[in-house]
Amino acid sequence: MNRLRVDLLTREYPPHVYGGAGVHAAELSAVLARHAEVRVHCFDGPRDPAAPGLPDDVVVTGYPALAGLSGANAALGTFGVDLAMADGVAGADLLHSHTWYANLAGHLGGLLHGVPHVVTAHSLEPLRPWKAEQLGGGYALSSWAERTAYAGAAGVIAVSAGMRADILRVYPELDPDRVHVVHNGIDLSGWRRPGVDAEGAPLPADEAAAEAAHAEQVVRHHGIDPERPSIVFVGRITRQKGLPYLLRAAAALPPEVQLVLCAGAPDTPEILAEVKALVGELRDARRGAATSSGDAGIVWIEEMLPRPDLIAVLAAGTAFVCPSVYEPLGIVNLEAMAVGLPVVGTATGGIPEVVADGETGVLVPIDQATDGTGTPLDPDRYVADLADAMLRVVSDPEGAARMGAAGRRRAEENFAWAAIAERTMAVYEAVLAT
Repeated sequence: MNRLRVDLLTREYPPHVYGGAGVHAAELSAVLARHAEVRVHCFDGPRDPAAPGLPDDVVVTGYPALAGLSGANAALGTFGVDLAMADGVAGADLLHSHTWYANLAGHLGGLLHGVPHVVTAHSLEPLRPWKAEQLGGGYALSSWAERTAYAGAAGVIAVSAGMRADILRVYPELDPDRVHVVHNGIDLSGWRRPGVDAEGAPLPADEAAAEAAHAEQVVRHHGIDPERPSIVFVGRITRQKGLPYLLRAAAALPPEVQLVLCAGAPDTPEILAEVKALVGELRDARRGAATSSGDAGIVWIEEMLPRPDLIAVLAAGTAFVCPSVYEPLGIVNLEAMAVGLPVVGTATGGIPEVVADGETGVLVPIDQATDGTGTPLDPDRYVADLADAMLRVVSDPEGAARMGAAGRRRAEENFAWAAIAERTMAVYEAVLAT
């Protein structure tokens, strides 16, 4: 009997990954390959088989942008790639698309070849109105593509129960029985503290020493003092990640606490300028304070770090912070938990399904606008509560370590990719049976 052929359609795929959806697509394709024949269709041109991060046993086809649309609105350029992808999935038994960038390809490919199309919802365009800053009129196109794909999909996968509720609220015409919850997963063997294996046991002495030396070299290269406490943020510079709120809240941190920002890929020049100004104000406010190094204690890493380097930065931290105002799940929180950091996160979207308040971190309450922006109704209160939560965690290093260890256990018990693959295959089987 032939194996089921599943074609995954995604904008991001290694080595071109800049967000959680790309991480999800790469990890999911690798574990699904144990259950089905998996082919991946992605953006950014053909892949070198030797490129880092490409899973084994997965056929990858990368599509270049259409030359005639290279200078067009970004949404039109996306649609051009989608058309080529819709043609390229011939022979698949089932299509599975990720994010609006590939949803139209999945929808058209399903119609063209007569196969079911499943959508994974990593975010929803109507709940990200700030994308109009980035796409202009293309935001209307991205919203249309998403809505059309969801309406025609044989199944929709939400990455959290909170996301499922959002889907049914934004697209009430969908049959609730077609909307399934399958959480994001985490590669526990790849996300672990330097010097220990996936089970937490010490590595052989020479391997542990090599990993420790690499980790220290990385953090010191980026200007992080591993002897000082630090709070780490990882995310794109976009409205939904709440970075401006974090920068205001960080003014309350003691001068010895470092703020490490792994933040790049700004959506627009305007938000980048806003973040730069706030970082400058925070540096000015902290400069001259009595610290062991005499600096402002702010480290901003704008490039995307390779996984071993990012793990080194996380492992040197005291806590992780996720100030998002819109976050369907937040795979970065899982990554931080897997490395053993407590998470200070906004109590919104799927974050409360990942972070156990008081056990693996602290949830920050927020009252939000219902216009799709997620804007705090009382920004000053949210900033103050975020500052208080960070202070409580960083002021109790032993408690932070206990929460970090509990976070690793929670990731192991609830978010391992093997279980995610089985749940995803169950959705496929349900879709194919109808």
